[in-house]
Amino acid sequence: MRRISAQYIITNSGPPLKRAVINTDDDGTITGVEDNDGKPDETRHVEFYNGVIIPGFVNCHCHLELSHLKNMIRRDSGLGNFVEQVRSIREINTEMIIRSAREADDDMYRAGIALCADICNTTDTFGIKQNSKINYYNFLEVFGIDPARARRRLDEILGVAEKAKEMGLPYSLVPHATYSMSGELLGLLRDHTETNRITSIHFMESRDESDFLSQHSGNLASAYKRSGLLPEKIDTAGSHARIVLEEVTPSGNLILVHNTFADRETVQKVRKRGNTWWCLCPGSNKFIENAVPPADMLLEEGCRIVVGTDSLASNTRLDILSELQLLQGAFPDLSIEELVSWATINGAEALGKDDEFGRLEKGKKPGLLLLENVDLLNMKLLHDTTVTRLA
Repeated sequence: MRRISAQYIITNSGPPLKRAVINTDDDGTITGVEDNDGKPDETRHVEFYNGVIIPGFVNCHCHLELSHLKNMIRRDSGLGNFVEQVRSIREINTEMIIRSAREADDDMYRAGIALCADICNTTDTFGIKQNSKINYYNFLEVFGIDPARARRRLDEILGVAEKAKEMGLPYSLVPHATYSMSGELLGLLRDHTETNRITSIHFMESRDESDFLSQHSGNLASAYKRSGLLPEKIDTAGSHARIVLEEVTPSGNLILVHNTFADRETVQKVRKRGNTWWCLCPGSNKFIENAVPPADMLLEEGCRIVVGTDSLASNTRLDILSELQLLQGAFPDLSIEELVSWATINGAEALGKDDEFGRLEKGKKPGLLLLENVDLLNMKLLHDTTVTRLA
């Protein structure tokens, strides 16, 4: 049994507690939280830390199987060029892919990630996840803009799903992005996702997406053409809002990923779906488009925000704290309490795992993290804030 305290405890079950004590079993399960009205507990066997204790992080968007692409992609190249580069170099020795993914999994655990929603195009990372200390939910992702190849694309991802099922890994079949799905493929996929508990889709990541969806032109079209992927018949399914409201399954929770160039009108339309979370990955957005998502506007529209790291192809680290620091710098009015809620309880709710993760409550085992070098007077993250895993 451990008794752990700090200057502040963010439980996500109420306002931050000052100098409260968290009691845990040896395996990290919380047995109680003692509110001492701000008075320090001076009894023996209390571990006291000069910082803020929070639940373990929830990473709502990752591509573990792209970890071998670290430092191999040009920055600020735009989404079209980024996709082209990934496609041209992602196929490599399987042993290297698995080794890089295992190292990234270890790094994410040390950085405090307890629960992770991971995009899978292959089965490469499945063995790692069976033995990981991180709890994974797998989004098995399909893409393809050529309607003539839609059935083949779907059959490929159904093969991946069979392996996930065989290995006992939780998963959903999901579309990759609004700009990478033919109408034919979206229709075929919809028949297999009618009972999805959770769905994810890359959303409004670049300015070029609207041009491609509406006019089949722009940088994305050029990138597809250079890669030999632009079919004679381009079969896109309309606007971003229409795809979400009419083409993506209405069942379960939906995580819209990136939202870098989301506009208020589209946000207002999409929110009518309900059960929608907006995932921000500012490190990746800075890397690819040199932009950050409009978190302030999303908050004004009442959107539920979660946080992701994306992949090491488009980020230097799979580190949620780094993402929160970028958001704190871009939106200085945000409080540490609000940022932490996005990266913990909101993510746990989006993934349907808030019965275990996201809150510091009796009976839960969410992981315990310590944030140090925090502005405790104004409750803000700083550039040199660090995170340490306590449990």
